Amino acid sequence: MYFLTRSALVLSLLGLVACDELAVANDPVALAELRGQKSCIAAVAAETGASGVTINTTLPVVELNRFIVDVPNAAMWTCVTDTSGKAIQIVERRTG
Repeated sequence: MYFLTRSALVLSLLGLVACDELAVANDPVALAELRGQKSCIAAVAAETGASGVTINTTLPVVELNRFIVDVPNAAMWTCVTDTSGKAIQIVERRTG
């Protein structure tokens, strides 16, 4: 029973993730941005091992294909993506 419930939860979450991309499927720029955000979050989370990694929406970023990524209780990261939204470079932001 537990396995069945867990499988249903995972499948429903996958459906929600797919809905994000379906919502912007007709807008290539928005689709690349959405994929870029997801890719950057995954890349920084994999590098830091942290959970709760998010895209910073308060600091302005004027460059295309760049995102600032917040890591809880740690430094921010800058992420650069290619035109399709795949993270190609991540750099920890240092202050001082």
